[in-house]
Amino acid sequence: MSTNTSPALSAAQIDAFEKDGYLVLPRLVPAADCELMAATANAHLAQAVAPLEYESEVGYAGAPKSLDSAGGRTARRLRNAYQRDGSYRAWATNPQLVAMLELLLGEAVCLTLSHHNCVMTKHPHFGTATGWHRDIRYWSFPRNELISVWLALDSENANNGGLRFIPGSHRFDIKPEQMDQLDFLRPEVAANQALFAQGKSVELQQGDVVFFHSGLFHAAGRNNTDTVKESVVFAYHGKSNPPVPGSRSAASEDILLSS
Repeated sequence: MSTNTSPALSAAQIDAFEKDGYLVLPRLVPAADCELMAATANAHLAQAVAPLEYESEVGYAGAPKSLDSAGGRTARRLRNAYQRDGSYRAWATNPQLVAMLELLLGEAVCLTLSHHNCVMTKHPHFGTATGWHRDIRYWSFPRNELISVWLALDSENANNGGLRFIPGSHRFDIKPEQMDQLDFLRPEVAANQALFAQGKSVELQQGDVVFFHSGLFHAAGRNNTDTVKESVVFAYHGKSNPPVPGSRSAASEDILLSS
């Protein structure tokens, strides 16, 4: 797999990532590669190729109550993308992508297969919204310094459940009382309402890629269109920041991508 731009990130881009906690790289992946990954995802969704996560299993507000209820078998994500198909593996290990991550992490890069490693799907009607949260809430690494890489296989915006970020929130001091039992920001807390007001929707086109920090608060709404939205998501960490032994983060393979 090729990419559409040089592997280097400018000093301004690196500074923007450090300041805001995320960086959008437009048209990084060619349309043909996106369409191949989308076709694979659609075939696996149609055949319910395991492992999948269903909306009814997540338990978010408005989700179907069980697999057998209306919409209960609406897929939320196709798990194990890396193991599913060569197109996903080629993207996850793309040398130009790895070179960018090396610049942001400042060291050799590892791909974790324990987290993300999926095709995220947001379906009309039964695809639920996701509240404001940080990915590090259920990841176990010595340092909160991972990067998620989100590839849009088609257009993403506020109307079809696109990503929203609170810029700079990876550097905020969040108090325990601001979080609920699942480590989502509690909407009734005044300090959180001020944070929500800073939220920014990110519009993406096919082939656009977003890097975002594991401590950055992000959310996504419902899909109000008639078309399924699909995104490929992997997570990476520096070689000196391995998963905690015995934790969920160490349950799957960790792949060193650079020396």
